Amino acid sequence: MKLQIYKTLWGHTGTLALALSQAKQAGFDGIEGPAPETVTDALQMKNQLSDSGLGYIAEITTAGTYVPDRRASLQQHVDSFALKLEQSMRLDPVFITCLGGCDAWEEDKNIAFFIAAIDLANSAGVTVSFETHRSRAFFNPWVTDRIVKQLPQIKLTCDYSHWCVVCERLMDSELDVLKRLSSHAHHIHARIGYDQGPQVPHPAAPEYEYALRSHQFWWEMIWQQQVKSERSLTTMTPEFGPDGYLQERPFTREPVADLWDINCWMANKERQHFKSFMK
Repeated sequence: MKLQIYKTLWGHTGTLALALSQAKQAGFDGIEGPAPETVTDALQMKNQLSDSGLGYIAEITTAGTYVPDRRASLQQHVDSFALKLEQSMRLDPVFITCLGGCDAWEEDKNIAFFIAAIDLANSAGVTVSFETHRSRAFFNPWVTDRIVKQLPQIKLTCDYSHWCVVCERLMDSELDVLKRLSSHAHHIHARIGYDQGPQVPHPAAPEYEYALRSHQFWWEMIWQQQVKSERSLTTMTPEFGPDGYLQERPFTREPVADLWDINCWMANKERQHFKSFMK
């Protein structure tokens, strides 16, 4: 099994050309982010991707951005997915990762959304995996486990950093759940969370080594299942980001670290980690 690592467009403030250049220079295999809304912008992006030789993972958020519109109906979430699926397919994505549903819904309602979204993706001929994300359907491990049991075909984008802050602890106490869910893991978002937040100030900091080691162990559980399933490829996106995730110094609001440096550090760390795992 080989590892491919993607650069997130979340937090990137420059041009797409710069993002592609940075990704190539740092040894990334592609980029991950939302598709443009217009056909013209999509065609331009597709041409740039083709020229770069990099892959593309599309990101869909239903009925809102990372946090859903609390008033949006089930049908609005499905319609939002259908529209953004159409936009994403213009770029021939490797697959699609989706932040879908709503944490406040009853589980049956989220299941209905997943069934509709999977049917739409299957009709489009693309794989979709659903992220374990705060404010969304998969906002904690136990709800996720219950829903997945009813949807054995569902695939997950695993970002366990969200669950650390939701549950106010590392997921080492929930290894039985993580083990069950690992057979549904399709993609990994490699961000290090801790018991009071979804993003440590810097993953290389020795005071957060305990959190780094825990996340790496959980990712190994996924890799073990993927090897067992004879997958030839696994994907990962280091996803340290802005919007309150990156800590700032009081009064000056100076970031405590550089996002691109952090994500490059995480990518290099996981290349080494994966190489060691596969020996």
